[in-house]
Amino acid sequence: MSKHWIAQGIASLNSSLEPVPHEVNELDWKVAVSDNKERLTEHLIAFANYPNGGYLAYGIVDASARLVGVDQAEVEEIILRLANLGRDAVEPPLILDHAVVEFHNVPILLIYVREHLHKPAHRRGKSIEETWIRSGGTTRKASRAEIGSLMLNSHAPRWEELRASSMLPASEVLVRIDLATISKLLQRPLPDEESELMRWLTDENMVVPEGVGYYMTNLAGITAARELAQFDTLSRKRIRVIRYRGKNKVDTTDEMIGNKGYAIGFEGLIGYLKRILPHSEVIKQSLREEVSVYPEIALRELIANALIHQDFNVTGAGPTIEIYDDRITFTNPGTLLPGKRLDRLIGTTPESRNELLASKFRMYRICEERGTGFQKVVTSIELFGMPPVLFTPLENAFQVTLYAPRQFADMTQAERIEACYQHAVLQFLSSQTLTNTTLRTRFKVSERQRNQITNLIADAVQANRIKRKDTTSGNKFAEYVPYWA
Repeated sequence: MSKHWIAQGIASLNSSLEPVPHEVNELDWKVAVSDNKERLTEHLIAFANYPNGGYLAYGIVDASARLVGVDQAEVEEIILRLANLGRDAVEPPLILDHAVVEFHNVPILLIYVREHLHKPAHRRGKSIEETWIRSGGTTRKASRAEIGSLMLNSHAPRWEELRASSMLPASEVLVRIDLATISKLLQRPLPDEESELMRWLTDENMVVPEGVGYYMTNLAGITAARELAQFDTLSRKRIRVIRYRGKNKVDTTDEMIGNKGYAIGFEGLIGYLKRILPHSEVIKQSLREEVSVYPEIALRELIANALIHQDFNVTGAGPTIEIYDDRITFTNPGTLLPGKRLDRLIGTTPESRNELLASKFRMYRICEERGTGFQKVVTSIELFGMPPVLFTPLENAFQVTLYAPRQFADMTQAERIEACYQHAVLQFLSSQTLTNTTLRTRFKVSERQRNQITNLIADAVQANRIKRKDTTSGNKFAEYVPYWA
């Protein structure tokens, strides 16, 4: 059988019967279905509140732990009765699974009650004080303190854990996911047997087993789908790349809409951008070579950021990359999380709306440790001699803009001051300071422009973007840090 919980259920049954029969918290013996609906409901609630859920084992005499088994009619009656109670008598409704297993040559019906994420499970139509738990191998009513503990260990399902498909057989799930590419990203082989592979996908939050089939989660679709168009709720989340002729949106050259899951399609997207973005000719080791005017590391980090931190609850919109003659913008649905400030995005550890998606991107080596993304972007654009990165909060979206390389003389004063601030942040994060020399290196200007850079530093101080580290030192060797340092 492919159901991942069955082995654990059998192990729990074994441990409750050997070496001496005894009651355990995660499993309850039953000889047949009881007519006492109230008590059955309490058992279901208790297992739903128990870590990793629990099992009802039918076909065992309670007092003696003697195996008597179940027949087909009993199985059907038990399943129907418990499914109705789990749906109609418990809040939130429960998810039950079942299997008939041969245990010591006796057919035993295992009913698996999954742990409910949103606790406490309680009697439908009643207050949350109508809650039961497992303790000492029995089911009893929870105290107020225990109800509080259940609430502390509760969380609503995350977007990534929600279902993205109807129920599918394992074979169809494996067709819809590009596991070969996932294996390459993980740099390790995946299980060969279908049952083990489905268990791995379950553990990875990519499928939810239900009866004889599986529901694919949003996480599976958005990261690994061969075709996002097969998922109604995800098709509008496909990434769009739009090219314009000129510096505005009047004349569209072409548009490409991605159709693969973000993780498996990431390298293809980077390759596509490297082909269509403007290039310049440089000389490396005496050979002329065409390189993109935008650093690849910046492209990778900003695309990953847009994908990971978007608000998937914003309907009808997905991540967008727009390419103009003089810039490229990365826009994702959703505003900055409360408490986040535009000028503190570089180097700080970001909160993610989609932590499961973010962890998968790190696992697949698409992005690295948290908090270094924008730091890498700003470092790379300084090396390329580009204007500062522009962060723009929109009404219901967030946008980051990279500008094509421009010389210091062609930057506006506002851009120069912002570049000065971003350089000071980078220096501070490296336990260094901004000086006239480091800023000249950043802008790629010569010693002859020292006075011009001195004036720019004074303007940045006046704008409250940087400050003197030590006000007692002379001006010639003055060091500066971000205003918040």
